[in-house]
Amino acid sequence: MEAKSHYKTRHSEQIMAYLQSMPGRHVTAGEVCTHFAGLGISIGKVTVYRQLERLVEEGLVTRYTVDGTTGACYAYTGQEDAPCEETCYHCKCERCGALIHLHCDEVEHLNRHMLAHHGFALDARRTVFYGICADCRAAEAP
Repeated sequence: MEAKSHYKTRHSEQIMAYLQSMPGRHVTAGEVCTHFAGLGISIGKVTVYRQLERLVEEGLVTRYTVDGTTGACYAYTGQEDAPCEETCYHCKCERCGALIHLHCDEVEHLNRHMLAHHGFALDARRTVFYGICADCRAAEAP
């Protein structure tokens, strides 16, 4: 069976340009739809999901599924200096829902400890630390 060929459509190019305009930021399919609706561009949700999945298959976009209660997030990672590589962990704010990239040598020490002392290898791209982000904590400060 032949591999499915992909061609560029106006919608795929618009979605790609939108994701590229926000390096390191994660968005949901719903946020993509809202963005384009705000610009007066009609793109159906099914089309957005289909285009995002195609971009994931092509390795230009990474899908992040943080937990079973929230939808997947997507981020453009096709550039050489992509924000997420194999040692990129994430922090998720329990107040605003922000998903933050975490590149930290201390977490890498934890990863090595887990492997050496517990025989457990963390999957950096799927490891998420939950808490409250700096902006939300600042908003709560007296």
